[in-house]
Amino acid sequence: MARYEDLPYRTCVGVMLINPKGLVFIGRRAGGVEHVDDSHVWQMPQGGVDPGEDTWEAARRELYEETSVRSVERLGEVPDWLTYDIPRTVAGRAWKGRYRGQRQKWYAVRFTGKDSEINVEKPGGGGHKAEFVSWRWEPMKNLPGLIIPFKRPVYERVVQEFSALADD
Repeated sequence: MARYEDLPYRTCVGVMLINPKGLVFIGRRAGGVEHVDDSHVWQMPQGGVDPGEDTWEAARRELYEETSVRSVERLGEVPDWLTYDIPRTVAGRAWKGRYRGQRQKWYAVRFTGKDSEINVEKPGGGGHKAEFVSWRWEPMKNLPGLIIPFKRPVYERVVQEFSALADD
């Protein structure tokens, strides 16, 4: 097995879905080896980029596969790739031990549909298990306090980048 320090980052995208009131979609994770308590199980949609896939197209695909949402308007993008390391204690169990964390490209999108379009229990795309067991709209400023602590710096940066889009 490769040393933790030598493992690469998994290429990933994240999506901040903002409703017309300026609130952000967050989903309660269905599970995962990295989750150690019930108070930090909320996150925005995110997922891996397929080989050769454009990051914007990956973001739209992941959003659909996790929430069934297609009704969006692109608002912005964090210009940098943001990274986080997964704790060493779970690195061997997450992603089959192949990665030390993720490098993420983040997008902000305006939700232009109705809440009834959102379905996290049986999301679009088929063939994927549900990532979330429930969801809600949340003020953007609250997001860093709801995410698992090792991802918090990424969420703080995403909130900073997209804060002008919120109506907190």
